[in-house]
Amino acid sequence: MLTLFHPFARRSAAIVTACALTACSTLPTYHQPEAAVPAQYAGAGAAAPGWRVAVPADTEPPGPWWTLFHDAELDQLEARVDVSNQTVAKAVAQLQAARAMLDYQRAGYAPTVTAGAAQSRTRLSQNVLGHSLAGKTVPDYSVGATASWEPDLFGRVKDATVYAHDNAQASEADLQAVRLSVASDLATDYFDLRSLDRQKKLLDDSVTAYAAALSIVQQQLKDGAIDASAVAQAQTQLESTRSQDTDIDVQRAQLQHAIATLIGMPASSFALASEVKSVALPQIPTGVPSQLLERRPDIAAAERRVAAANAQIGEARAAYYPDLTLSATAGLESTFFAPWLTAPSLFWSLGAQLAGTLFDGGRRHAALQGANAQYDSAVADYRQTVLTAFQQVEDNLSTLTTLASEADSQQRATSAAELSLKLTMNRYQAGAVSYLDVVTAQTIALTNERTQELIDARRVDASVQLLKALGGGWSRTSLDESGNTAAAT
Repeated sequence: MLTLFHPFARRSAAIVTACALTACSTLPTYHQPEAAVPAQYAGAGAAAPGWRVAVPADTEPPGPWWTLFHDAELDQLEARVDVSNQTVAKAVAQLQAARAMLDYQRAGYAPTVTAGAAQSRTRLSQNVLGHSLAGKTVPDYSVGATASWEPDLFGRVKDATVYAHDNAQASEADLQAVRLSVASDLATDYFDLRSLDRQKKLLDDSVTAYAAALSIVQQQLKDGAIDASAVAQAQTQLESTRSQDTDIDVQRAQLQHAIATLIGMPASSFALASEVKSVALPQIPTGVPSQLLERRPDIAAAERRVAAANAQIGEARAAYYPDLTLSATAGLESTFFAPWLTAPSLFWSLGAQLAGTLFDGGRRHAALQGANAQYDSAVADYRQTVLTAFQQVEDNLSTLTTLASEADSQQRATSAAELSLKLTMNRYQAGAVSYLDVVTAQTIALTNERTQELIDARRVDASVQLLKALGGGWSRTSLDESGNTAAAT
């Protein structure tokens, strides 16, 4: 049997090799779409605390970006995102599905081999004229294997593989974008919660001070030194501040529940102890705008989908060309079991089929037009993603610059309010002003202190959002390396 196959096998291999070497490629040459990239960030025109223009020695933030805030508790919470967050888990599953599809498409390069064994008994009708087996029961024993292979003459399999590979890379970038989004949401909620802890401490201290003041004016009323209006004013101020204090608890509980969800825990089983501590703004190197195209995972995902759409055009073009299928079948078959494994039971066949569509009513043309439209849509998505990324960076740069100036002004206002309160208390104790003036000064001082805290919290949030807008230290290089590794396996 081997001597029969060898000459034919050699000729077939030579033909297939020649076909493969002269195969046409229907895949269009891919060029990354152009996008408008400014020379520099407009918001980088003036220095502001919390960010700085990068110098050539700068690279992306070392390690996870949230470590720039030097908060050990935040670090522990962020470490749980990859393990327990369900949005991240879904993105991981989608990446695995995309990689499985890539393996599926690569399998198109290999032949398909099937094998089987069968046993049957067949009786032909006795009333069939001219048949030697009429009225007889015939057993049949067979075992055989069939191999078929479709050489990728016009790049159909190649285009499908490129499409799946680009989609897998897009899914990987999507995963990184999801991780970045969830991590930034967690950091924002965490820092907002800590801001509420600081406001809570401020209100608790104010409630304590106002309660003591109420006791004093109540005693003064008993002594006949003042009228009842001062007591009413002190009582109003105390209860109003208590109301604000209680409202802080509502907001804090909601943020705590949000953090629990982000780290994959039921809200009822998670709690963060109150802690009053300040947050130092990190120094964030912004780099140049062109680097943003390499640092944003959502931009990378959009660009990979453009490449995948380009591969779909190749697939649509390949449909215009015929398919060549090479097949071979060999096995053993016998009516009787005893001689089943002997040479006379051998059967085999070799063949080739070249088939193509001559007329389909314009279906292939419509598919090609649709692929071109999908490519144009992917390019538009990519350019919109780039524009949005630059907008987000500029928004947060300008926010940090503006809030830095606002924080300076507010600091002066808070200091002035504290001085005013001190002077008003002195004048009240000297009998020069009424208690209403004291209440007014205390309210202004408390309002300014809370406003200063809110501005500080907004600056921290803007720093988190700037880190997110800059890609959180992610680099397109890691995507290319993982993609190349996947392509080689």
